[in-house]
Amino acid sequence: MSTSTQPLYLLLISIHGLIRGHDLELGRDADTGGQTKYVTDLLRALSESPHIEQVDLVTRKVVSEEVSSDYACAFETLSDKSRIVRIQAGPDAYIPKEQLWDHLDAFTDNLLEWLNHQPRMPDVIHAHYADAGYVGVRLSNITGIPLVFTGH
Repeated sequence: MSTSTQPLYLLLISIHGLIRGHDLELGRDADTGGQTKYVTDLLRALSESPHIEQVDLVTRKVVSEEVSSDYACAFETLSDKSRIVRIQAGPDAYIPKEQLWDHLDAFTDNLLEWLNHQPRMPDVIHAHYADAGYVGVRLSNITGIPLVFTGH
């Protein structure tokens, strides 16, 4: 058992769906259901723990006139310890989760590039759903960071 008292930096990954910190578009389509609410609620709850230094929820950046401009913002701060980070991968447009698979390697590469420019690497990666699980496994194998997976 670790005796470290350093607060943790957690990285949540949820790639598909339209994810933002307010006015979730629940039920807009098959990809904007309970998972988007769960991961944003988890982000908020984890950030309230005194054992957490930072928690980031990473998702795909979407730049399209067909959706809110919120999804094109690279960062959305929810609190002093939590934020949503949007990483570019694939087309700018919002696409269904079934079409994301060809872009998951690019997402992983872009996320790793972003992480390499952060003050520290995460202590734990928590991936949500199969697409993020794929990215989480690759990222964990590259970095050695422990991975937690929730299949939803």
